Amino acid sequence: MNATAAAKRPAVQLSTVIPVYNEEESLPALHKRLTKVLSNITDDYEIVLVDDGSRDRSAEIIESLAAQDPHVVGILLSRNFGHQIALTAGLDHARGDAIAMMDADLQDPPELLPRMLKRIAEGYDVVYAQRRKRAGESPFKLFTAALFYRLLRSLTKVDIPLDTGDFRVINRVALDSVLSLRERNRFLRGMFSWVGFRQTGVLYNRAARHAGETKYPLKKMVRLAIDGITSFSHLPLQFATWLGFTFALLGAAYGMRVLYVWSLGGAVQGWASTVLTVLVLGGVQLVTLGIIGEYVGRILDESRRRPLYFVRRVAHRDAPPAPAPPAASLVGDLDEDDEEDPSP
Repeated sequence: MNATAAAKRPAVQLSTVIPVYNEEESLPALHKRLTKVLSNITDDYEIVLVDDGSRDRSAEIIESLAAQDPHVVGILLSRNFGHQIALTAGLDHARGDAIAMMDADLQDPPELLPRMLKRIAEGYDVVYAQRRKRAGESPFKLFTAALFYRLLRSLTKVDIPLDTGDFRVINRVALDSVLSLRERNRFLRGMFSWVGFRQTGVLYNRAARHAGETKYPLKKMVRLAIDGITSFSHLPLQFATWLGFTFALLGAAYGMRVLYVWSLGGAVQGWASTVLTVLVLGGVQLVTLGIIGEYVGRILDESRRRPLYFVRRVAHRDAPPAPAPPAASLVGDLDEDDEEDPSP
């Protein structure tokens, strides 16, 4: 689960950690641009590519790059664990004194890394890339992203910078602090803000994807937003409490009105108001239970204490070749006479 493989290899000056999910079209261009940038900074660097259970040829390309380039390390996870877990796996295995985090779609430009590393050299512990413009994204995506960052900042007590993703450069002290937090529902940009240290931002214009489609559709964006809010704020629970009190007071007031009408000898008018009241209160109860359920679910996840991920294979140029599947050798040793009828 942790960086046991990284501990066996000597430290390097700079690591770049990149989670990969179905990015076969972007990987060659990513490797070329990143190598050009990093080789101009230092010869002592590594590129950690984490395959998050891709369904295309991404894992195969990563293994090929690792076999050809001694600077490339491939971390092949046993299945798809999600972007934030895959990024954590790469950070666990990173050996650099300075560590860069970025996505594989080249929307995070490698050419920005020298500016970010310069700020690290000036004494900052965390340097995050702050988006000034976002190319190639729909108005809906731009609106929801802006709304998310501002809502998150207003709901939490952690000062999470606006319009920032996971693209950042950090030093070893800040990284070790974040890696000591092993919670399952991870929101890394919030975790880096929570641990503190000296932080600053670098503005940049985010490019469109190099190839392929976004790996963060609306469903995953909503899931990430929920993880971010519930990881760093109890306000939704407090909101549920105040919502319950509000409707309890409204219910009491309505009950007094009913009693007043009854005392005058009048009848309660119609069934529409009753049905409406039941529906509203039922909806409030379900919303409140849903909010509580999100937090209870996280308590359950943490209580299980399962590993965050499993690594199927670590690929680099000095790594032994992948073993042949044992089933293949066993089948090859069977003679036709030894085969048994599988039917009962």
